[in-house]
Amino acid sequence: MKRMILGTAFALAALSVSGAAEAKGCIKGAIVGGIAGHYAGHGIAGAAAGCAIGRARANAKDRAAAQQQQGVRPVMAR
Repeated sequence: MKRMILGTAFALAALSVSGAAEAKGCIKGAIVGGIAGHYAGHGIAGAAAGCAIGRARANAKDRAAAQQQQGVRPVMAR
């Protein structure tokens, strides 16, 4: 429980330092990753990885939306 609280505090501190544009997708990913990491015994690492994955997915979604607005068919990753 102590690790989960520490991980949440760390994630909130990191979010307060970063800008709003950088946090897009990070909060949701950090929460999910922190919970999953907590059960695996690595809450802080799970929150950090979840944040990174959440940001990557949000950026990919934004790129796909921008390409669709331009009329370019998005390239799907394999």
